[in-house]
Amino acid sequence: MESKGNASTTKTANKMKRKEILEKKKAMDELIKVASAEKDHLSAFHAFRHYQKNGLSACLESGRGDKLSSSLKQYIQNLLKANMEGPYGTEWPVEEKVKRREMVASEARYIFVYEALDANASELLTVSEQERTEASCVEERGSMLGFVHFRFVIEEDLPVLYVYELQLEPRVQGKGLGKFLMQLIELIARKNHMGAVVLTVQKANLVAMNFYTSKMRYVISTISPSKVDPWLGTQKSYEILCKSFSNDAKAILEGP
Repeated sequence: MESKGNASTTKTANKMKRKEILEKKKAMDELIKVASAEKDHLSAFHAFRHYQKNGLSACLESGRGDKLSSSLKQYIQNLLKANMEGPYGTEWPVEEKVKRREMVASEARYIFVYEALDANASELLTVSEQERTEASCVEERGSMLGFVHFRFVIEEDLPVLYVYELQLEPRVQGKGLGKFLMQLIELIARKNHMGAVVLTVQKANLVAMNFYTSKMRYVISTISPSKVDPWLGTQKSYEILCKSFSNDAKAILEGP
């Protein structure tokens, strides 16, 4: 039979453990809250407001799901269908409805990519001049070229940046823009003290899978169906990939 002294010690230890867990959860919730409250995630990365390489000139803007215009909503829906109907196959009708709900959520954050109309002029600006005109994309932009939809969430008791979508017009794919955007996303994640960047890729989307695993060095996460249960993995059409920034995140999301 356990003595009263041992019982009291155990009770105190359990109480301290619960307090520690609650404090950790509170700290993570605060990280997510602060990160999500940022109005412009490009503000700290002036060099990423413009992209000019491989014959492509583009400018970037921040946005959020609950502030999308009707034309932006339609553009997102159209590009998603053009790029993802094939990889999703028969699952697309259901997934399309899910994505329509996801894209306008208050937690959704965006990086929009537009064609830059006056690329030569921007090249001649000094760094200080570029910083003073950081919002100039509104004036110089042309047609839309793509977008990134991301969120700050808790995954496996870790604060992470989850990339919901990275979609580019077919005509600008293969020009380094996708890598540029993912590098920006990783910088945003690190600045906001996220433990990792996490994303989901359809197995049928071989180009995307190769891009993330080979070019961006993402790995299949331990939380991906194929790692949780090999049999279950064969029944699922997707993998969950990640890139961790801390030892804790690596241990949880990537395993030994």
